[in-house]
Amino acid sequence: MKILKSVFIAAIIIFVSGCGGREKRPLKIAVEFVDHAASAHIAREKKWFEKEGLEIEAFDNYITGMALAAALTRGDIDAAYVCMIPAITAYANGGVNLKVVCGTHKYGYGLIVNPEKAKSVYDLMKPEIRIACPREGSPPDALMNKMIEKYKFNGEKLKRKVLRMPPPKVLLALKMGRIDAGFCCEQFPTMGESMGFKEILSARDLWRNMQGSVLVVKEELLEEHPEIVKKLVKITKEGINFINEQPDEASVIESAALTVAGKKVLPLKIGKIASKLEITPEVIRKSFTTKLLNTPLVDPVSVQEEIDYLYKLGYIKRKFNAKEILDLRFL
Repeated sequence: MKILKSVFIAAIIIFVSGCGGREKRPLKIAVEFVDHAASAHIAREKKWFEKEGLEIEAFDNYITGMALAAALTRGDIDAAYVCMIPAITAYANGGVNLKVVCGTHKYGYGLIVNPEKAKSVYDLMKPEIRIACPREGSPPDALMNKMIEKYKFNGEKLKRKVLRMPPPKVLLALKMGRIDAGFCCEQFPTMGESMGFKEILSARDLWRNMQGSVLVVKEELLEEHPEIVKKLVKITKEGINFINEQPDEASVIESAALTVAGKKVLPLKIGKIASKLEITPEVIRKSFTTKLLNTPLVDPVSVQEEIDYLYKLGYIKRKFNAKEILDLRFL
């Protein structure tokens, strides 16, 4: 009888312990090589992921949001801090079942020029002015199209002379005198200003309330482990609050994270030159406080505008309702 009782108690203990805790789900997280993902870098430095009981198997940087979107399509990533426009592209064109669960910022893109060569936006149409921009379908490219519409430029004529390159290379090409103007995402316009270049247009000038970057998760993760997604949103919001409340310390953390990431993410040839472009806390602080509106809030109307505009430009195959891609329950 005593033996049976002991076996019964042991069975209860095993059952309770088995039901009381969930099996850990290792996460693969991706971020872009820009300060848009600062809340994730801060969380990693502060060990907030570990404090929430999350196991991070990988934390990878990608040189552009488009490269990150391609990785999402391959299925390599569980969660990503990525610009809204590449997230839309991955969903509409790549068939990635993802959900936007939190925002990180609004705006965060700009046009920088060599002020000795281009004094105003209208100078871009001069034949001798050389322009660079990330690839078609990227946020800077969408803004370039917005600029063409606002200033009634000849779009075909302008685009014929646009060189396509990732944001770090835009700044490097400007520094080396190979171009005179370039569209890119933060922190690069602010870095350019510290080098004597001038930002003559920003996302604020061209697209009111533009959703910048967001936290996306695979739908599978959201369905099977909603508690993990809830923790990711909580951590992201804490990171955003930290940026807004303690910009000095946040800038130090982010500049260090980007400096380390740059050595890994930049191609060897670019990396050797880029090593001379220091990402300082001063640059990041200016970017945080004047170029980005750091907020976890996501406006469905703004997201719909981005979806509609990408469809209008022919960058996505189908137009869809923003509700398909949004799941803001944890906000």
